[in-house]
Amino acid sequence: MSSSSREQIVEAALERLRSGASVSLASVADQVGLSKPGVMYHFPTKEALMIALIDHVLDTWERELTARIRVPVEQADPRERYRAYLHWTFEGQFDPGDLVIFADMRLRPLLTEHWVERMRPWIELPADLPAGERARLTAVRLIADGLWIDDALAMHSVGPEERQALLAVAEELLGAKS
Repeated sequence: MSSSSREQIVEAALERLRSGASVSLASVADQVGLSKPGVMYHFPTKEALMIALIDHVLDTWERELTARIRVPVEQADPRERYRAYLHWTFEGQFDPGDLVIFADMRLRPLLTEHWVERMRPWIELPADLPAGERARLTAVRLIADGLWIDDALAMHSVGPEERQALLAVAEELLGAKS
C-alpha cells in the first residue's frame, strides 16, 4: 500500500459502516488487502480507528459548516453558527457512516466524548444567554440533529414540502429574540 494507506483504511472502515457491516481491525484489513498487523501499524487499536473515523467525518462537516459563515467559528455568534448548522443539515447528504459514534456500543462513551468535543465550537451556547433564547437555539439544534439522524438512517422520508415548512419553523425560532 502507498503512503495513503491510513486514508484507505479509514475509507474502507467508513464504507463498512455505510453498508451496515461491523468494523473490526480484521474486517478492515481484509477489505483493503492488508494483514491485521498492517492495519495496526496505523491504528494500534479499534478505538484508534474509530476515533480516526469520527475525525474523518467531522473534518468534512467542519469544512462544509465553515463555508456557511463569514468569520471563523470562534468569532461567529450563536445564531450565525446555528443557522449554518441548520441549513447544512437541511441541504446536506447523510448516510449511516455519519453515525459512527453509534457503531460500537462498547466504545460509545469514548466516541461520544470525542464527538462532543469536536462539535463544541458549533453548538456551545454562552452561559449568559437568556433562557428563552437558549431554549429557541436548542430547539433549532434539535430539529437539525433530528433531521440528519433521520436522513442518515433513512427512517422516515420528510418530503420537500414538509422539509420547507420545518425549515421555516426553525428559521422563525432563530429570528425570535428573548
